[in-house]
Amino acid sequence: MLHATPTAADKRAAFRTALSSGKLQRFPGAFNPLTAKLIERHGFDGVYISGAVLSAELGLPDIGLTTATEVAGRSQQIARVTALPALVDADTGFGEPMNAARTVQLLEDAGVAGMHLEDQVNPKRCGHLDGKDVVDRATAVRRIKAAVQARRDPNFVIAARTDAKAVHGIEETIDRAKEFADAGADLLFPEAMTDAADFARLRAAVDIPILANMTEFGKSELLDTGTLESAGVNLVIYPVTLLRLALHAAEEGLRTISGQGTQSSLLDRMQHRRDLYELLDYSAYSVFDQNVFNFRG
Repeated sequence: MLHATPTAADKRAAFRTALSSGKLQRFPGAFNPLTAKLIERHGFDGVYISGAVLSAELGLPDIGLTTATEVAGRSQQIARVTALPALVDADTGFGEPMNAARTVQLLEDAGVAGMHLEDQVNPKRCGHLDGKDVVDRATAVRRIKAAVQARRDPNFVIAARTDAKAVHGIEETIDRAKEFADAGADLLFPEAMTDAADFARLRAAVDIPILANMTEFGKSELLDTGTLESAGVNLVIYPVTLLRLALHAAEEGLRTISGQGTQSSLLDRMQHRRDLYELLDYSAYSVFDQNVFNFRG
């Protein structure tokens, strides 16, 4: 009701097991706790918490302007309501390796199942924009080592994201992936891969699980789940999909209200009140309140 039944430790253990199951894990991006509940209801395997989405919610571009506190706070709100494991975008760790270490512990306390750190220069840019740059390989490895050493729950997943493909090419991406795995990363996130062949090359090079980012309007071909599984991918995220759908619908609705002076023609495109209440488990709260606190004599 107020919280999901599985503990954070339960969800982390489940996430670990799922990554090694051979079944592709599907993590749509939740832009608030309510969408996390919707993702769970539709049978997905986990929830992704996107830095780009969190920035956009705050009216900011995705260039490293959010803080560790803001990310941890939103992550806690989302992880609280869903039985699914949540994976969080921690950008570059919000500073030097020591900051990355602190970020791990903040996000552990927030109840999420894992996080990813990237090798971009800080302040970073959206991974599908031109003009980004990456730190040298030694610095990137230090970030991962710091994160791995800082975690207290061994099941908390540390994912290493590399943006080297767009900057230096696939060979540097593979070299970094190998070093990140040696540094203790549990999951590899190669950003802005072009096609399935890129993922297949990485699969042949490293033994740890691989994540695919299927974001719209970017540099990557939008591959279906069957193709991703065949390429050896273990986890796919859809980071901004739900936010884009929601904002598009909101814009259409505002145009209609502005032009027609009423929302009556939009009713068949809205979630009904009863469906929202069902998603929120409204009835359970009413029963709880009646059983615990009742003024009637």
